[in-house]
Amino acid sequence: MTILKSSICLLLALISASAFAAENPWTLNVHFENDLFADTDLNYTNGMRVSWVSPDMQDFLDDKQATYAWVDNLNTWLEPLHPALDVDAQVHRNIVFSLGQLMFTPEDKFKQELDKSDRPYAGWLYLGIGYQARTQDKLHSIELNVGVVGPAALARETQNLIHDVRDIERFHGWDNQLNNELGIQLIFERKRRFTPADKYSVANLETDIITHWGGSLGNVATYLNAGGEWRVGVSLPSDFGMSTLRPGGEGNNPGIGDPKNRPLQAHVFLAADARAVAHNIFLDGNSFSESHRVDKKHFVADVTIGMSVVYKNWNLSYSQVHRTREFKGQAKPQRYGSLSISYSY
Repeated sequence: MTILKSSICLLLALISASAFAAENPWTLNVHFENDLFADTDLNYTNGMRVSWVSPDMQDFLDDKQATYAWVDNLNTWLEPLHPALDVDAQVHRNIVFSLGQLMFTPEDKFKQELDKSDRPYAGWLYLGIGYQARTQDKLHSIELNVGVVGPAALARETQNLIHDVRDIERFHGWDNQLNNELGIQLIFERKRRFTPADKYSVANLETDIITHWGGSLGNVATYLNAGGEWRVGVSLPSDFGMSTLRPGGEGNNPGIGDPKNRPLQAHVFLAADARAVAHNIFLDGNSFSESHRVDKKHFVADVTIGMSVVYKNWNLSYSQVHRTREFKGQAKPQRYGSLSISYSY
């Protein structure tokens, strides 16, 4: 109870103080992914997430001379996750709060009966809390998502609302979706940014490469993943690349310094992520009850191309994602669009 009260007090204090601490801001990230951006309506068909990245916890506590013993304990317990320090490097720590929903559908929207040759209907609604430890060129993240898979995820209702508003035919087979099941997912990921010493001579462009590796454990998804991102542009931001709905992919943390002083920054990026998948509830079906399932592929890859613009408090990015086939019998690879808007305050 003491920890709960202290955490609530810390959260309220961080929110109230953020308006007065421009150099220690919150960042609000809104992500929207949909295959209609690629003129399709199937497989991974829609994803939404809202997340808040806190100010640096230790800097805030030092500035306010506040004492929260559990925060110190948390930093101590998770210190093995902190990046290795270079000379004169400093570790910044952030908490990430998130709310998200994903939905998955088969290819034939008109078929009411169960199609055993295609993937299950499924929805995933979750709350998440994450912990980030970062230096200038390294970011280590751990994230816990807890939610529900099945009708309680409200994927059917969400999709019907969107389709009705846009005057699109509804999917007719939602009665066949996965059963309700508590979902737990623990994710870890490590990122590192490599920056050349010199800028390109052409138009004074900058470039960097951001690598990542990690994994997920839980009844929602269990996998190992690795990949990277190459960015080229004008005045690259000091973050850790594009932020996506991929668990652990929140790279747009507040950064260091007052966001209102950021100049116009623009770049294009090319990214890839490869996964060795042991379990995927959206293909393997329910863990504790009988449900529809398909024969998944154990190796899946995403290739992403897009652009990002940063100006003062705002960050806007859009990308197209190309995903390899996820299960045997899938007619063709998946394509969808990803839009992210971030505001630091």
